[in-house]
Parts: sequence; C-alpha cells; structure tokens
Amino acid sequence: KPDIQYSQKKKIYHIHVCGYPLSIFFIVVNEFCERFSYYGMRAVLVLYFKHFLQWDDDLATSIYHTFVALCYLTPILGAIVADSWLGKFKTIVYLSIVYTIGQVAMAVSAVHDITDSNRDGTPDNMTFHVALSMVGLFLIALGTGGIKPCVAAFGGDQFSEHQDKQRRTFFSVFYLCINGGSLLSTIITPILRGQECGIYSQQKCYSLAFGVPAALMVVALVVFIVGSGMYYKAEPEGNIMLDVCKCIGFAINNRYRHRSNQYPRRQHWMDWAEEKYDKLLIAQIKMVLKVLFLYIPLPMFWTLFDQKGSRWTLQATTMNGYFGKLVIQPDQMQIFNPILILTLVPIMDSVIYPLIKKCGFNFTPLKRMTVGMFLAAMAFVCAALVQVEIDKTLPVFPSASQSQLKLLNMGSSAVTVNLPGNESLTLNAAQASDKYFTFETEQIIVSVGSPGMTQAIFLKRKSRQTLLIPSVISNEWLLVMDLGLIEPFYYSTYSTIKNGETKFSLLSGSQSCEYIKDFGFGGSYTFFIPSTFCQDSITVVEDIEPNSVHMALQIPQYFFITAGEVMFSVTGLEFSYSQAPSNMKAVLQAGWLFTVAIGNFIVLIVAEIAKLPNKWAEYVLFASLLVLVCIIFSTMAYFYTYIDPSEIEDQFSKKVDEDEDDKDKREKAEIKMVRRDSAESYDDSYKQSNM
Repeated sequence: KPDIQYSQKKKIYHIHVCGYPLSIFFIVVNEFCERFSYYGMRAVLVLYFKHFLQWDDDLATSIYHTFVALCYLTPILGAIVADSWLGKFKTIVYLSIVYTIGQVAMAVSAVHDITDSNRDGTPDNMTFHVALSMVGLFLIALGTGGIKPCVAAFGGDQFSEHQDKQRRTFFSVFYLCINGGSLLSTIITPILRGQECGIYSQQKCYSLAFGVPAALMVVALVVFIVGSGMYYKAEPEGNIMLDVCKCIGFAINNRYRHRSNQYPRRQHWMDWAEEKYDKLLIAQIKMVLKVLFLYIPLPMFWTLFDQKGSRWTLQATTMNGYFGKLVIQPDQMQIFNPILILTLVPIMDSVIYPLIKKCGFNFTPLKRMTVGMFLAAMAFVCAALVQVEIDKTLPVFPSASQSQLKLLNMGSSAVTVNLPGNESLTLNAAQASDKYFTFETEQIIVSVGSPGMTQAIFLKRKSRQTLLIPSVISNEWLLVMDLGLIEPFYYSTYSTIKNGETKFSLLSGSQSCEYIKDFGFGGSYTFFIPSTFCQDSITVVEDIEPNSVHMALQIPQYFFITAGEVMFSVTGLEFSYSQAPSNMKAVLQAGWLFTVAIGNFIVLIVAEIAKLPNKWAEYVLFASLLVLVCIIFSTMAYFYTYIDPSEIEDQFSKKVDEDEDDKDKREKAEIKMVRRDSAESYDDSYKQSNM
C-alpha cells in the first residue's frame, strides 16, 4: 500500500512503496535502459567501422578510443552544468534528448540502402555514412558523459535524512542495473548485427544493432520524464570543482606575483591562497591534490583495459567461435567481463581479502591497485600468446613490393604449368593450385601445356590475383582480382555467407539439385560446378582456411583483465573516497574519469608511434609499459602516508572554535579595560574639581 509522506526540509510530498520513494523506480528503469543503449551500441562499434565503413584495424581502433575518451571527458562538463546552472533534472532531460538523437543518427548511418543506388549491397556515398556516424557518436559522447555524474546523485537526492539504509540499497540496485544492462546488451546486439536485412539487398544488420539501443534510449527518456512530478529537484548550488579551480588558480597567481626573494617562503604553495580563501578549504584541496598526484600513472591501466572492446574484438574475428552447438560472435566475447565482475567482486570481498588478512599480510588499497595493474599486464601477455597462435594459421598476403598468383584449370583435362622460379605444376581438370605463388616482379612468363603455350602476365603489386586457364589453351587467358567483379561465364564474384551449414539450390535446364556445405569462420572457398552437376561431384577449393584457433583461448585474458579491474578500479575509488574530504568527492570522481579519458588517448599515441607490423608485439609493448608504470606507482605508494580527512577537518574546526573563543575573551577584556579606564578618568576629574 502506498504511503504518502511530506518532507518539511525538501518541501515535497513523497509517495513511498515498501519504504522507498516511488520516484526511484523511474530512475532505476532509466539507468538500465540507458546502460543497455550505451554498451549495446559500443559492443558492435569497432566491427561497424571495419566491415561497414571499410576502415582498417588501426583507424577503427583509433576512432573507437577517441569516442570512449570523449565519453569520459564530458562528465566534468555535465557536473558543472548541473550544479551551477540547470540542476540535475533538467541536465538529465536535455542531454538525454541529445543522446537519443545521436543513437538514431547511428542507426540511420548503418542503413546501406540509403546511398546504394546500384543495389549491389555496398553504399555508393560512403562520405554520407561516415559523416552521419561521426555526428551521432559526438552527440552520444556528449549525452552519456553529461548525464553520468547526475543520475546516481539525483537518485540519492530522493531519500530523506533518516533513510540511509534504503539509500544504500538503492545504490546497490543502481549498479546492478548498470552491469545487467551491459551484460544483456553485449549478448543481444551482436546477435542482431549477425542478422541480414535490407530493402534491396540483404547485408549484416548494423542498423538493427544500433536501432534497438536507440529505442531503449527513447524508453529511458520517456520513463524518466513520466516520473517528473514525483521527483525532488534540488536547486543548483554551485559546483565545488569550480571553487577548487579558482582557489588553485589564485594560489599560483599569487605565488608568481610574490616570486622574489624578499617575500618569505611558505610551507606549501597552496598557502599563497590564504589571503582570499578559508584555511579549511585550502587544507581540503591539499588532501585532494595528494590523491590526484597518485593518479598520474593510472591512465596506463585504462589504456590496456579499454582495448578489450577494440583490439580484442578484432582478434576474435580471426578465431573459431563454435562452443559445441552454440556459436559465439566475436563481439559477444565481451560478455565475460560483466559476468566475471559479478562473480569476482563477492569472492574478493568475502574470501580473498579476508584470507590474505588472516595470513598477516597488510594488503593495503594501494597494494591492491598495484596487483590489479600487474594482472592487466598479464592479460596482454596472454593476448600476445593467443595472437602468436593465430598468426600461424593466417594466410600470408603480399607486401607492397610483391604480387601473388593462383591458378585455376577451367578445362576438362589436366594441364602442366610452368611458373618462373617454381617447379612444373600439373593441374587436373576443374582443379586449382593448392597455394598462392609469390612474385617480386610485376611481369612474369607463364607456360601452359606440352608443347607449351607461353604468355606474359602482368601482375598488380600488393594484390592476390587468379589466372583462369581455359579449356582451349589458345583462347584468352583471364587474369582476375580476388574479391573483384569477374565475368560470370568464367568466374563469379565472392559472396559473403553466414558461417555454419548452408544449402544451395542448383538449377540448369532440366537439372535441379541441392548442395549442402558447412562453412567455418573466416574461410574463403571456390566451387567448381561441372555441367552435369547433379551426377558429378562439385570440387571445393579452400582459398583461405577457416579460423582454427578457438575463441575459448581468450577467456584467460578476460579473466586477468577483469580481476585486475576489480582490484584496481573498485579499490581505487574506495581509496580515493577514504582519503578525500566529504565535499571533495566530486573532484576526485572527475579526476578518476579523466584518467580513463587520458588512457584511451594513450592508445592512439602509442599505436601511431610504435607502428609495429605484428599485433603480438604491440600487445607485449603495452604489457611492458604497464609493468613499468606499475613499478613507478608502487614506489609512489610506498612513500604515501594515509590520512583521516575527517580528523584533519575536526582539528581545523576545533582551531576555529578556539580562535573564536580567544577573540571573544580579547573583546571582553578590551571592554572591561575600557570601562576601567573610563572609571579612573571620572575619579581623576572629580578629584580635580574638588581641588
């Protein structure tokens, strides 16, 4: 039964259900839908860049991490706008509208039929799709980052002073919704991406994979607005981050103006702000700066951590995703992160940490963070080992100075082929060479048959080509580009099909039959179909072998990176909050999010500077950098002295009270002295009058 209560302090009637304000149910639903929207879109983003926009791995990775970095920079802007101008409610509503527009723009940008005028399944005006998707991503970054610091705090505002227990339960459910939305969206949106859709031609359905998150964002916005009349909406009271920045700026400026030796030095450079700012505020800022100094090495952890959505997803595209009858898409491997978080957090808190404490080891928060960084480095060592195994199975493509050639015998009898630098090769009827031949020159002389017929073949550098040998050797020899447009009489274009068992219907005149083939991830095949295909067997040639390294090999690296996240991120926030004054937690939250943004920018910098040809070497480089940073951080942590902010604040408050007491005593003494002086003056004047 609903319970209606009036809050005297907040001047609002609260409708309570089961002891909780009804308004928080709208906030919880809003958060679940918003997180589903964000993580669902982000799960398929790097594959959208690679396969729809046709970017290479490096460009796809760079834009992905630029987007993530913006998502963690904009919360600072959102917090300032909410606290200093619009208030939390209006900030959430306005930026959610921006967020929704961005998600819709992403869904529209993934509709290939919009610019596919020749209806071949490929957009003809890729600039339109790139521009629209970049606008969409910018709006999403502005929206999701802007509301990030507001929603949880707005939910906390709905509780009365005596509802501490309910408030704690709310935050537990709130963060459960974050992980629940992340988990479900990471499972669902890759499945939607794997479907085929389109108006004129059927292609991978990125528009649906982006459209469902857009719809969830619309639901999140509508649900939040529906609860508007039930919310307590605190007025903006100014942002503490602005006050901190102004105080620091004044201290630096004042120190610069008094830089000559004639001015006495002060114990701390922040003491130069004492002329304008309260000593308690200065002391609080000193405590915050002490923690922020420890943040300097932290971005390197996020540099590795956020690559699970880019490099690791791209790595999974070259692996085998069959788990028995279950098929895992490359972008679905990310589900191991939220699953392991929900599993490892209670295990760490209830088993691991208490066990370490019983062994007599002082496992301080900074030591936990150091171990978390080391575990993340181990995750990338695992990724490098997996990449080495993958590289053994990948085809070797020609370099910029090379060309590769494959031979196909389209005739009904065997032929002998002589290629420069290679032994004679005999190709049976309707057969292909079992490998590509690599040449360093653009022109080669090819001899076919006995007696041989010779022709000069001109190859294109950095390309794979196929030479079709006709049944009549004197006829034209056709040199075609792999994956290019070929004359249908000789050779059809490649068709992209879904992995797994596929059934083909073959029709020619009175002949009609079916052919069934099981396709693996990443394979490339050529079928030779004889004229009597219903009686004779179809010859299948594997141009590229299907992926053979199993995706299960990625599980150890996901385990290490998630264990590192639990020990680093959860502990880091706990440590930061314990070492900062109560009114400065927002400043530390902004600093923490800033380290995430910087970490994503480091991915771009290192990848561009290193330019390593092998991916496994890049993984080892990132792991080595984090180990180095881990050593630096452990050294900084060794010299760090833990403090109790509340105790320091109490000392200042006590000192202020004592100063006020001393001031009162001095004032009373001065009043008493004045009265005494007045009395003495009166007596003297009286005596003088008598004399």
